[in-house]
Amino acid sequence: MSEIILTGIKPTGKLTLGNYLGVLKHLPETMNRGKPYIFIADLHALTLPIDPEELRQNSIDIAAFYLAAGLDPNKATIFLQSSVPAHAELNTIMQNYMYMGELSRMTQFKDISAKMGISKNAADAHIGLGIFAYPVLMACDIVLYDSDIVPVGDDQTQHVELCRDLVNRFNHRYGDILKMPKAEKRKVGARIMSLSDPTKKMSKSDPKGDIFLKDDLSVIRKKIMSAVTDSGNEVKYDMENKPGVSNLLSIYAATKGISIEEAEAHFAGYRYGDFKKDIADAVCEDLAAFQERYKHIIETKEYEKVLHQGAEQANKVANQTLKRVKQAVGLLDLD
Repeated sequence: MSEIILTGIKPTGKLTLGNYLGVLKHLPETMNRGKPYIFIADLHALTLPIDPEELRQNSIDIAAFYLAAGLDPNKATIFLQSSVPAHAELNTIMQNYMYMGELSRMTQFKDISAKMGISKNAADAHIGLGIFAYPVLMACDIVLYDSDIVPVGDDQTQHVELCRDLVNRFNHRYGDILKMPKAEKRKVGARIMSLSDPTKKMSKSDPKGDIFLKDDLSVIRKKIMSAVTDSGNEVKYDMENKPGVSNLLSIYAATKGISIEEAEAHFAGYRYGDFKKDIADAVCEDLAAFQERYKHIIETKEYEKVLHQGAEQANKVANQTLKRVKQAVGLLDLD
């Protein structure tokens, strides 16, 4: 039996090269492994303030990016989270089976509290319930489709583990209702760092250090050629002592689909200027084709038909899981 794979992108900020190499570029592989459910996490985007027009445009962009990356809507279910009401309804049920203590220990919640300069005791006065309860909705996203595999970055692994705790807790009480998922992390390209500060993740917020997927190719080339390296001259992967060079090697390896060791061997004896030029050439060649496909999808509005089709498919599956849960907890089913 083929695996069910679920992953999604939150439509906040402009997507970067890190999103492309860590997620988008690998999505077509999921179609060969099993049954992928690929969604746009627009309900999650509401957990922090966002301009409505920005949210709408970002959602369109992500749908187009999915298709430009090579996803086939006949093999992958592509949909908006908000187009499947079962996400919100299951969230209402499942929030009763997660505890405030374990939610308050989530790294994402603590990081946002720290960034806002809020003490633990005062956090509830300044942060919306949505960001605190984010892992509950994420767990619902996962279990609704009986997901086997959830590809995630380092920052979301903790949430998948909490989802597994929820599945154990719920099934222990009601029987074999929810399927147990597992997180899957990628080794190459999973964490692309800022070009201006390679100690920080490329994170949609640094115009100089982030490469955005809609950047002009000349801008992308300039950003790579201006990337921070170090005072040495050896192209070697060493994140502690050579984070800039190591980040560029990661970008090249992920772009070409090779290992870090193969990338190091390729650049043996290179000067930094030629090293950066080769990387800029590789990235621009890859993104040029991707951007052309994206523009065509936007112009033809192909994404609209795909999202309608995906919502119909996703609703059928999600509603079956929701019905099992409602029956298990004792909610009256009048259908």
